[in-house]
Amino acid sequence: MEFGILYSSFILVLIVVFTVFKGVKIVPQGSKWVVQRLGKYHSTLMPGLNFIIPYFDRVAHKVTTKDIVLDIPSQDVITKDNVVIIANAVAFINIVHPEKAMYGVENYNIAIQNLVQTSLRSIIGEMQLDSALSSRDTIKATLKASISDDISDWGITLKTVEIQDINPSSTMQTAMEEQAAAERQRRATVTRADGEKQAAILEAEGRLEASTRDAKAKIVLADASQQAIEKVTTAIKDQELPVMYLLGEKYIESIKAISTSDNGKTIVLPADIPAAVRGIMGSLNK
Repeated sequence: MEFGILYSSFILVLIVVFTVFKGVKIVPQGSKWVVQRLGKYHSTLMPGLNFIIPYFDRVAHKVTTKDIVLDIPSQDVITKDNVVIIANAVAFINIVHPEKAMYGVENYNIAIQNLVQTSLRSIIGEMQLDSALSSRDTIKATLKASISDDISDWGITLKTVEIQDINPSSTMQTAMEEQAAAERQRRATVTRADGEKQAAILEAEGRLEASTRDAKAKIVLADASQQAIEKVTTAIKDQELPVMYLLGEKYIESIKAISTSDNGKTIVLPADIPAAVRGIMGSLNK
């Protein structure tokens, strides 16, 4: 009899301890627990010590309050100019209201992934290829604005979304590389032609400048010779000796120039240079 009472008391104590244990919940930091009462949402337990009614209340969902990283799979996207590019992204979300995330959508991870993919296709589909490849910040801002309101109904905040890769397809990359190579070749050809043109212009300008200077020099020399002849004519009047001296000097200089030329082999000097000069003078007087 006493054993039965003792056994019953022990069982009762175990039931009480178990009941108290089920009614005390310690939620760790970085988590929130969703509590259902008789199958219906009742409350959300915050981090720390919490109490629920055993057997009536139960923890239905344990949700993290840390930022969640969602990897958005790569997908083929067609731009406005009908070019296929491959794009993927990564989204950072935070669950603010766990009860909405649990009861507002079947699977918030898959829902957000599909929402980002759909919005990304729509945004890039309105852009040209060059604009899509060079406007990551614009795509990011537009994408964040387009899905933030939608996921807020699920109690989720979109912290940020980043475009990881946005590249043309392999076929398009090959075509772009060929186009870039052709463009570089065209630019090289144009640059080379411009260089040759400028060189030809500079060379022609150099020849023109040299010819102009030569012509001016000849004019100056001719004027100097004319003035010299006039002065010599005035000075010598009818005297023969000064003229013979000048002509003889020019004659000797001419002989020296001929002797130093490449074609000069043998130079014969007249024995009587004054007679030769007189002959020149006589031929000039005739």
